Amino acid sequence: MASPQPANTGSDGDLKYANLDERKRKRMLSNRESARRSRAKKQQRLDELLGEINQLQNDNNKIMQKIDGATQVFVGAASQNNVLRAQLTELADRLHSLNSVLHIAQEVSGLSVDIPELPDTLLEPWKLPCPIQPITASFNMNMF
Repeated sequence: MASPQPANTGSDGDLKYANLDERKRKRMLSNRESARRSRAKKQQRLDELLGEINQLQNDNNKIMQKIDGATQVFVGAASQNNVLRAQLTELADRLHSLNSVLHIAQEVSGLSVDIPELPDTLLEPWKLPCPIQPITASFNMNMF
C-alpha cells in the first residue's frame, strides 16, 4: 500500500510543475507581448520625432529664404542710398560752383543778385525741420 502514495505524490508534483510551467509560459507570452507593444510605441514616437524634424527643417528653410530676400532688399536699398548720396554730393558741388559764378558776376556787374545758399539740412537730411513723409511699401516688400 505504500506504492499508491508515491504515485499520487508524483502526479500531484507533475500537476504542480505543469501549473508552474503553464504560468511561466503565460508570463513569457505576456512579457513578449508587452515588449512588442513597447517596441511599437518607441517606433511610433521615433516616426513622430522624424516628422517633426522634417517640419522644422522645412520651416527653417522658409525662414532662411525670407532672410535672403530681406538681405537682397537691404543690399538694394543700401546701394541705391549710396547712389543718391553721391548724386547729392555732386549736385551740392555744382550748386556751390554756380553760386561762386553768381558771386563773381554780381561783383563784376554791380547788380544785386539773390544767391541762395545750400542749406546744411540738405547735406544732413536727418536734421530736416519738415515732417518726414511716410514711406510707402513697394510690391517686393510685401513678400514678407
